[in-house]
Amino acid sequence: MVLDDSIVSRRRRIAPGPLRRVRRLGAWLTRAPWTMVGGFVLLIALATAAILAWPNTVPWGIYGLVVVAAGLFLEPRFLLVVYIALFLALAVTGAYLGGSKSATLGAQVVTVVMMLLMIWLSHARAQVGVVGVSGESMLVDMRDRLRAQGELPPLPPSWQAEVALESAYGDGFAGDFVVASRSTDGRMLEVALVDVSGKGREAGTRSLLLSGALGGLLGEMSEESFLSSANNHLLRLRWDEGFATAVHVAVDLETGRFTIGYAGHPAAAQFAAGSGRWRMLSGGRGPLLGIIDSAVYPREVGTLRRGDALVLYSDGVIEARDKTLVDGIDRMLGRAESFIRTGFEGLAQRLCDQAAAGLGDDRAVVTIWRT
Repeated sequence: MVLDDSIVSRRRRIAPGPLRRVRRLGAWLTRAPWTMVGGFVLLIALATAAILAWPNTVPWGIYGLVVVAAGLFLEPRFLLVVYIALFLALAVTGAYLGGSKSATLGAQVVTVVMMLLMIWLSHARAQVGVVGVSGESMLVDMRDRLRAQGELPPLPPSWQAEVALESAYGDGFAGDFVVASRSTDGRMLEVALVDVSGKGREAGTRSLLLSGALGGLLGEMSEESFLSSANNHLLRLRWDEGFATAVHVAVDLETGRFTIGYAGHPAAAQFAAGSGRWRMLSGGRGPLLGIIDSAVYPREVGTLRRGDALVLYSDGVIEARDKTLVDGIDRMLGRAESFIRTGFEGLAQRLCDQAAAGLGDDRAVVTIWRT
């Protein structure tokens, strides 16, 4: 089969943040701590000399810059050396200037409070083994890796697919994620949409860990055993809040035949071009992942013909406090109706943007259609 690599799954990409651009600088700085200590002590000396020379022009806030910069790039033990030097500089400067510079005592108190806060922050970073901006860069990498695993592989010219993921209140991490795989012969496409318990940053770390494991299982296990293997994996993790819901679909890109199974997840929707109607694929129901040992996950079989579409989604798309699930499904399908004539491109993002839960919950949508 000849594949058209120009037709690929589409989704919004997140540009690398500014923190990543200074990672190399942060790494170099953390390898030379005593050099940095000397540099900060020199800055303190220069700031002190400037305040003494121009007391009415140079503000006390110049010490605050040193406090913050040292707190970001130094480990606690080195930070204490710099702050001791800074405290001595404050004492000497305050005693020398006396009442000739306003707000001396107030500035000293505020600076000392800032030093205590930065010592606490430095200690918290040291506990997880990060210094400077490397911790933020690591989180950015983790987020990008989580989203990259949801990228759909290139599809044949007669197939298209999209993924849309939105986290609660715009957080960088979400409890919903997607993993996808295509067989080595290019015939089978497998997609799993998973909703980990919790939302936003609370579920972000669990999503990252679980997505890597399920991404490894996808394509390696048979479609009938994927959910069972995922369930066994969660049971072995023994999380306090270790359950998750999932929907897994395997599509034969030559015949359009597909099988779909659920683990406590909302039913997918299929559009049939022949009848012009949507129907819910309510078969293949199984229990939540990570709850029941040796759980059974049956599969439902269907076919995607030309013009047909399949929509997978998480509960944030249809659930609302003041609405029933039936109302949420009707609302979702009503939004999808407007795409029938023009094609399903952009439907995934539209459903996420206009989800019943609004911004208060994670939302994920996968659309697969045959042209």
